[in-house]
Formats: sequence, C-alpha cells, structure tokens
Amino acid sequence: MIDFIPFKSTYLFLFLMLNFQLISCAQSSGVKVKKMNVKEEKSEILKIKTAAERTNLYIKLLKGKNVAVVANQTSVISSRRSVDGVKFSKIKYVHLVDSLLSLNIDVKKVFAPEHGFRGKADASEIVKDGFDTKTGLKIVSLYGKSKKPSAKELKGIDVVVFDIQDVGARFYTYISSLHYVMEACAEAGIKVIVLDRPNPNGHYIDGPVLEMEHTSFVGKHPVPVVYGMTIGEYGKMINGEKWLKNGIHCNLTVIPLENYNHKTDYSLPVKPSPNLPNDKSINLYPSLCFFEGTNVSAGRGTEMQFQIYGSPFLAKSEFTFIPKQNEGSKYPKYKNNLCFGENLQSTKNLNQLNLNWLLKAYEQNSSDEFFNSFFTKLAGTTKLQEQIEGGLSEEQITKTWKEDLKAFEKTRNKYLIYR
Repeated sequence: MIDFIPFKSTYLFLFLMLNFQLISCAQSSGVKVKKMNVKEEKSEILKIKTAAERTNLYIKLLKGKNVAVVANQTSVISSRRSVDGVKFSKIKYVHLVDSLLSLNIDVKKVFAPEHGFRGKADASEIVKDGFDTKTGLKIVSLYGKSKKPSAKELKGIDVVVFDIQDVGARFYTYISSLHYVMEACAEAGIKVIVLDRPNPNGHYIDGPVLEMEHTSFVGKHPVPVVYGMTIGEYGKMINGEKWLKNGIHCNLTVIPLENYNHKTDYSLPVKPSPNLPNDKSINLYPSLCFFEGTNVSAGRGTEMQFQIYGSPFLAKSEFTFIPKQNEGSKYPKYKNNLCFGENLQSTKNLNQLNLNWLLKAYEQNSSDEFFNSFFTKLAGTTKLQEQIEGGLSEEQITKTWKEDLKAFEKTRNKYLIYR
C-alpha cells in the first residue's frame, strides 16, 4: 500500500481532537457552544468527504470493467480511525489506485499529468512513460510526447477515472489535462468519471478572461485566471459549452463532494505540485504566477516557493534570497544569485487577485527587459502587459475585467454543483 504523509503538522490534528472532545462534552451537558473561531473552523475541514472517499458512490460503476485512472500524488483517500469513539485522532492516506486494486477493480493503466505520477518532476519537465514500481501498472505520461491519450492507449478501456487535485487557477495545467482526457474518451466512446475535490481558491473569481487567440496548455478556455469551480464543475462546463474538438460530447459522471461549498475552508493534505508546499503558496499562486512571465523569480529554488518574489534587478531590500537547485526546481531562475524582493508569508489570505506586487516589481526593474513571451500566455491577453506598461493602477486594470467577469459568472452558474 502507498501511504502519504500530510504536509500539515500532526500537532494540528491533536489540537483539533481536543477541541472536538471539549465541544462534544459541552453539547452533551446542555452548555451553549460559542461560534467557532478561525482555528476551530479548521475542524470543519475534516468533515469534508472528497469524492474518492465516497467509494460506495462509484465502485459499482467500475465492477467488471477495464479501468484506467488519471492520477498523481494527490489522488489519496483518508483512512480515518477512531480512538475512544473520537474520530480524526489519526489520519492516514492511501492512494486511490491501491484502494481500487484492493477492491478487485481491474485497473489496467495509469495516466499521469504534469509533474508525473509521484509529483516529483519540475514544471514543464517532460515526463516519460514507465511502470509503477509498487503496483507494476503501466504509467502513460500526459506530459510527454503527447498531452492527449491516444486511441491505442485507450484500446480495451471501458471507463477512465479522473482524480487529481486542482488549485483553481487557469494556468495550472490539470484542467487542460482533463480537457484532453474528456476529448479522447469522447472520440473513443469511453465513459469518464471525475472524482471531485475541493478548490482551495474556489471562494472567488477574478482576472482577465482568456481570449481564444491566446490558447495554450496553460490556458485552453475563455475563463478568468481564477474561476471559482471545482474540477468536477469545470468538467461539466467543458461539456456544456462544447469546448471539446468539433463540439463532441463526453459521457461524463461527476461524483460529488460531501459537506462542501465554495466558501468552505480547505487545507490540502498533500502538495499538489513540487512548488506549492503549503496553504499560503496555494493562496498566493494565482497572483504570483504572473512573475513566471517576467524576469522576476517567484521563489523557485527556495523553500518559500510562491510566497516570495525578487530578482537581482529590483531595488535593494532587507529581504533577500539566493535560489538553489532543490526538489522543486533543478534549474531555478537566478540560480546561486542574490535576489532582492519581498516576503509575503505573513500577508492575509487573498479573496481577489493582487497585482500590486507585479506593478511594484515592474516599476523597480532596472534591466532592459521585464516581460517575456510567456506572460501573454499566462494572462490570456496582450492587454494586461499593455496596461502595466501604460502606467495603469491596479484599480484601473481590474475595472476593465468587470464586464467579462459578469458574463463568465452567468456561464459558471449553469454548472455549479455546490453553492
């Protein structure tokens, strides 16, 4: 079996268990329980059931079928054990593939997205086909010679299960992988089952809506940078808006979450990719990823990825860092060079995009070039770069998004499973 250790400290769970006991005792003795504070609200996270954990809802759809799974290191099921009748005292994680095999589901192969099945590959690093050493299953890369499963790779498959944790930003490539999986399965007449997972940035929508002339693997659809949908809802939108090739329709089933809505706080138990190590990085990612299209580092090559930014070309500051090769990045920007910038680890969690850091870095930049060609792919439009170069403020820029966001929200509402 494949066990995964959550990146949250075990002390958090001990704290939650104690609070759970205290609240239960108060309720049983008739004492009024006060409204939970922010720390106590973390216990609500533990009540969410991901679709993968709701095995009874999908296992019957897989019995007697030849199954392929689209998965990575986030495709885990929590095993909640009870001590003295109190739940959540210990949480272990088993991989979905292991769970399916233990239930005698005939898993034929695994398709792996960017970063690979084990989630160790760098961003944009080519991932090769191979075999999983623990299960012996064939691993087919969806980030190698092709990003779309071929007819040959799908031959003999009856159903594809998609279970990958998204973070709710348009340029995070798992939604593009979902598009290609749905498209290939639609062409082959194969059913797709999405096991839904919470969106940690699902509480808001913001950013420029992608213009279709700028489509790429970091932006395939006319949606804003932050779209406020789970990956299951997003799959429904891909189908409903006929975004697949030739408007083809995928036979799609979404297994829903339990006890979730878009305002629910959710802490991921496993890093979704090598450079998103914690909740803060995930919250800041939609705002800081724009730096990937500039000469500024967003912290790759440090242990504070997407929680800091800086470069040798910014004004000297008290905060500095030197990117080094690490597990998250073999070739980080400005490797072994001193970078000046800003540490954002103590900032309040965002409920909208923050452009001020990008604007500040642009104003301080002392090199001849600030933007590179990747910036337009990330923004999904040429307008954002033009607006920054034209000296517009954050308020002036965001006003230009409002009408497009209103139109998108109407589209989005048609496909929401959770409110």
